Amino acid sequence: MRIKKGDTVEVISGKDKGKKGKVLQTLPKEDRVLVEGVNIVTRHNKPRGPQQPGGIVKTEAPIHVSNVMYYDSKSGKKSRLGYRFENGKKVRFVKATDTVIKDK
Repeated sequence: MRIKKGDTVEVISGKDKGKKGKVLQTLPKEDRVLVEGVNIVTRHNKPRGPQQPGGIVKTEAPIHVSNVMYYDSKSGKKSRLGYRFENGKKVRFVKATDTVIKDK
């Protein structure tokens, strides 16, 4: 999976098409990502004692990784990602602009 936690992505298909957000979590075994502010679902929580009252909570649900694309904020474009070796290290790069992504 080329999308990593902390990347900014844009949704390219589905009900949230066009929305941009930061990746909060990746689920590589399921090929899904959790994106901030995208695919909001409503959950009805049952009360679990005085510390956890019940209610209706809106949260993000995972979206399939094929429905998102990396968004390069410097160029303002969405693009595919690739891997290459530079100075003996494997780095990710943006294919549209050929710039290396600095990983944390």
